[in-house]
Amino acid sequence: MSPTGRSAHEGILRRQSARESAARTYARALPIVPVRARGLTIEGADGRRYLDCLSGAGTLALGHNHPVVLEAIREVLDSGAPLHILDLATPVKDAFVTELFHTLPRGLADHARVQFCGPAGTDAVEAALKLVRTATGRTGLLAFTGAYHGMTAGALEASGDASDVRVARLPYPQDYRCPFGVGGPRGAELAAHWTESVLDDPKSGVRRPAGMILEPVQGEGGVIPAPDEWMRRMRTITAARSIPLIADEVQTGVGRTGAFWAVEHSAITPDVMVLSKAIGGSLPLAVVVYREDLDVWEPGAHAGTFRGNQLAMAAGTATLAYVRENRLAERAATLGSRMLAQLRSLAREFPCVGDVRGRGLMIGLEFVDAEGDHAARGGLDLTPGTSSGLDGGSIGPSWETERLERSRRAGGTGRSTDCEPLNLGTTPAAVPDSRVGGPRPADPELAAAVQRECLRRGLIVEVGGRHGSVVRLLPPLTISDEQAAAVLDRLADAVATAARDRSGRPPGIRRHHGPDPQRRRQGERAERAGHHGT
Repeated sequence: MSPTGRSAHEGILRRQSARESAARTYARALPIVPVRARGLTIEGADGRRYLDCLSGAGTLALGHNHPVVLEAIREVLDSGAPLHILDLATPVKDAFVTELFHTLPRGLADHARVQFCGPAGTDAVEAALKLVRTATGRTGLLAFTGAYHGMTAGALEASGDASDVRVARLPYPQDYRCPFGVGGPRGAELAAHWTESVLDDPKSGVRRPAGMILEPVQGEGGVIPAPDEWMRRMRTITAARSIPLIADEVQTGVGRTGAFWAVEHSAITPDVMVLSKAIGGSLPLAVVVYREDLDVWEPGAHAGTFRGNQLAMAAGTATLAYVRENRLAERAATLGSRMLAQLRSLAREFPCVGDVRGRGLMIGLEFVDAEGDHAARGGLDLTPGTSSGLDGGSIGPSWETERLERSRRAGGTGRSTDCEPLNLGTTPAAVPDSRVGGPRPADPELAAAVQRECLRRGLIVEVGGRHGSVVRLLPPLTISDEQAAAVLDRLADAVATAARDRSGRPPGIRRHHGPDPQRRRQGERAERAGHHGT
């Protein structure tokens, strides 16, 4: 780093700290000053290059400054078209809506309306909640533990840490920290049964709500993919009770999970879809798409000065078309499966990696205290043949015990790593990697240390999850195989260092001994290419 570059870098960060709000977030964990970017690569004011697996929190489906996006923006700028048009019709807007409808699930696209909102996903969530309340005449909402729907008041009501009594909080199925202590298909079934019970019990305290809002994959909640069968149950439950189902696809949309829209994995058609982030091609844009019979707005019932962002619509049209025409969703599914498999191998080497999970190129590693006690599987009696007390059926033996027993009968070691994947009606990439004996305590400090070690190695990752213990990967869909290998190599090296420093002794790994020299050279070439894979 040159003295000039170091001075500029440090001065900008110092002025940011002195002048910007204490509410800033990413800047605290990632003290970098980006000055140039292309594809997966960011160059800082200090001259360092980074592989960006944050991608604007999933906004950059095509990475930074993709040629088709830049061309679309320049075309609008050079044409003399207005950049701000409120909700007036323009050729640019017409092209965006046409391409968007072309990508929507067919059951929705054929009878849909679109509402342009303020240019953030949280405003689109607000619009969706207002819409279903207006259409049904009801006020209550169903939302899920661990959810994140935005930072405005209404969106926060539906998020996991809210306390507003108008929102009934339901269990979201997950394997590693299953709320019922069983995980797998049985845990998902219990979560669905609980939802039905709350709605049908006249003494549950929950009146028929205006709508249910869910994420097909909880992102900020810790990268937790919903089982496909559970998604279908939610669709059946809501449809049978005339409750509009809202799918929050702000982060999961536009190919991120291995399907263009994450609801397509389960083949359901929601009544409302909330879309933002990638649909703007890196620029601010948010919309709500919904069934036409819900379109009961009065004029101006939900408006916003900046809902007519022409540059974002042009960039969004180019992005949607490129992802669709180049089958990048399928590419995300294939590459994501491969990355998850390699990360699960890494997890077997490091006890501090409690779980690896995700779908497509939406991946998370949960870090735990490897010396901590295993948590109990929950307050349920898992003895074979006993009743859960929830539905009169038998839970035991647990789903994990059954898998291990099948492994032993097949001649395996009886370890969870030898077992066949769970059949949740999902693709292999959607199957979480749970451990025997229940989860260990979350370790947010270790996750933060891994993030810091990644940054030192030129890799940008996010930390999130319920306990702040999940390291998240959200690379652009254009990431190449070579770049993916470089990302995983740097991450593995960061985990090894952070685990060693955390324990004060070698982590007892079996195979990994630092970055492979050939992979390091591949990573350097990937950095130089910058836009490789676009």
